[in-house]
Amino acid sequence: VLRQVQAFARRLLNPKSFETELSLDPTSGLPTGIIGRISLAEPSGELRDQGISSVDGMFEKVNSALGSSGLKIWVLLDRLDVAFAESHKLEANAIRALMRVYSDLRGQPNISLKIFLREDIWNRVTAGGLREASHITRYELMAWTPPMLMNLAMRRLLSNDILVSEMKIDKDEILSSAQKQEELFLRIFPSQVEQGPQKATTFNWMVTRCSDGTGKTAPREFIHLLRCIRDEEIKRLERGGPTVDGEQLFDRSVFKLALPTVSSNRLNTYLYAEYPTEREFLEKLEGQKAEQNPETLASIWGVDRDDAVKKAGELVALGFFEQRGTRLEPTFWVPFLYRDGLNMIQGKAESEVE
Repeated sequence: VLRQVQAFARRLLNPKSFETELSLDPTSGLPTGIIGRISLAEPSGELRDQGISSVDGMFEKVNSALGSSGLKIWVLLDRLDVAFAESHKLEANAIRALMRVYSDLRGQPNISLKIFLREDIWNRVTAGGLREASHITRYELMAWTPPMLMNLAMRRLLSNDILVSEMKIDKDEILSSAQKQEELFLRIFPSQVEQGPQKATTFNWMVTRCSDGTGKTAPREFIHLLRCIRDEEIKRLERGGPTVDGEQLFDRSVFKLALPTVSSNRLNTYLYAEYPTEREFLEKLEGQKAEQNPETLASIWGVDRDDAVKKAGELVALGFFEQRGTRLEPTFWVPFLYRDGLNMIQGKAESEVE
């Protein structure tokens, strides 16, 4: 009786349905009139007898058919940040609904959802509370370590058949050993971008230049930097620059020239595009020192110290700032990834003393 009452209430409160119509012209055979309908309401007992199923019922049928065939399916969901880019509220609502679907489908062992979410999006959605998250017991946090980035770079390099042939590279041998991947990297790239005993190796320089305030380097920026380095090297050679000695393909001068493009792209396609309300604060930092304190930020943004610390904390969460110093006297450091996009200057800003 309770189920019938619940079903009746749902039909009253949720009568919405979606229809699509497609008809076929008898002469040309072109589509002109087939009607399909999806209703969000639960079907009545009479409709069930006629073979009409709810969405849950359809999943049960699919799960049963897969089980009978000895099959399992995975449904992979990715790029959700693009699907709901126009509104964080819409994005949060959609992901919450998706988590409910994920939970509901746990009862169908032959159908599995595999959901890929950026960590910052997940943190944003769960910041206001997400009860459905308690049902998620199987998850993996994907972090790109330097060896993984090295392997990624080598795999892209080894996809160039001409390069592999000219340098007589054994693909399988290179990919089977992390040490051989590092050795191949040194055959093609200079040992250092900035020369000196205390300076980083070229690979570490590239990783740090692509990392945000959280210290993480995304493969997207790393690959973008590689592409820009290639483009700058081509431009250098087209201008009549000398070829690099030995087997190396890139002159160390092109690495710094490649950074501004990567920085501007990251700033525009991530921070400005996904967090437009932060744009006015970020743009006011253009041309400023790379390390700021609460007093200098308050002066730049035209707010009081407490509001400056609060806003800086929000930008720390987005990876724009890395917080340094102490809890009582913090400083906020802009990583290399964002400096060129805002023409920021190396160094620490000093508060004005009256």
